[in-house]
Amino acid sequence: MKVANIYNFLNEVSPFDYQEKWDNSGLLVGSMEDEIERVYISIDLDKQLLESMEENSLVITHHPLIFSPLRTVNYDSYATKLLKMLIQKNCVLISMHTNIDRTHLNRYVAKDILGLDIIDSEDYVCYANVDCDFESFSKDIANRLNLNYIKTVKCNDKIKKVALVTGAGMSMISEIDADCFLTGDIKYHDAMEAKARGISLIDVRHYESEQHFSPLVLGLIKEYLKKNELKAIISASKNPFEYNSL
Repeated sequence: MKVANIYNFLNEVSPFDYQEKWDNSGLLVGSMEDEIERVYISIDLDKQLLESMEENSLVITHHPLIFSPLRTVNYDSYATKLLKMLIQKNCVLISMHTNIDRTHLNRYVAKDILGLDIIDSEDYVCYANVDCDFESFSKDIANRLNLNYIKTVKCNDKIKKVALVTGAGMSMISEIDADCFLTGDIKYHDAMEAKARGISLIDVRHYESEQHFSPLVLGLIKEYLKKNELKAIISASKNPFEYNSL
């Protein structure tokens, strides 16, 4: 299959024009005319994943390998090291980042992973009604995401309405209309801001909340790939962080 065929299908599922201006989703490596023999799906690219990939493959990632323009390609950075490997293997890279956040990922994680009953979905933010005490709700979220510990900011004992943005969503705190906000990459000053606004926080982490990109995309494209006799392989990159008890 030509890359153009699957690119156009993905664009119908989640239009690349929906991405933010600062984002770099779309076809990053390869040509629309390239022929591919199999498809890999992963939240990110890493060396281990690329070494396992066969030649003439397409890899669909959530996070783009290249964000800013490359001024040099000297193979000493994360992006350039993997770019060299992609080209050597004649592999194609398509990334679906903020476009699929807006159209699918946040709702998928809220409903299918966290078991929330969505009442509204405004662009990136999913809202759900929750009638639960904060401690019980926090533990349930941790269990559903397989978190070995959980970082929270508690402003209220009871939660009635919750908001979710996967990945890193604290830049949207001023827009949140809920008792509790679930997102990742929460920093110290973010916690202080949430305290001032009276919004409780549960840090669902970046990788742990967005790794569900892979099964989501597989579900969206598997029938199309099957019809075109292409095999899809979920081969998620590993979380770069390790959490150890001292």
